Amino acid sequence: MTEPITVYIGLGSNMGDRQAYCEEAVRLVSRFPATSIIRVSSLYETAPIERTDQDWFINCVVAVRTSLSPQELLRACQEVEQFLGRKRTVRFGPRTIDMDILFYGDRIIQEPGLTIPHPRAHERRFVLEPLAEIAPETEHPVFRKTVVQILKELQNPQEVRRSMPFPLNQKTG
Repeated sequence: MTEPITVYIGLGSNMGDRQAYCEEAVRLVSRFPATSIIRVSSLYETAPIERTDQDWFINCVVAVRTSLSPQELLRACQEVEQFLGRKRTVRFGPRTIDMDILFYGDRIIQEPGLTIPHPRAHERRFVLEPLAEIAPETEHPVFRKTVVQILKELQNPQEVRRSMPFPLNQKTG
């Protein structure tokens, strides 16, 4: 365990009850040891990228305060994905839930199986829109620009629609 740090986790689902998968993933994150939820973005409906022949996603970003190490947090997220039926069969394909560590404080980590900040977060509107909602002034540790600055400069035309406030926000913070 490390000193508590603010971490942002991106969630997405495009199979089954997408909203329920996101809600359950957030509930499970709230049960991680030495972790508390600070804030959860609204839910966003987003067009698929890379593989466009699949259903739209529901995405959100959760801000947590945790003492878990990056590796412990990754393992916990992967356990949630597995518990919620994630099957890694097709790269960028449909999934019940996808959980990505976007930022772990201002740390830069590159090791086998773990890259933080997320290597494509700055290119993805479905990450930047919800992240800008809850943490607009958070600075990307590599590019040294705020989330809002990166979002304004983004050339990605992906369609992202704010759907609704996260249903548990009154309970999660």
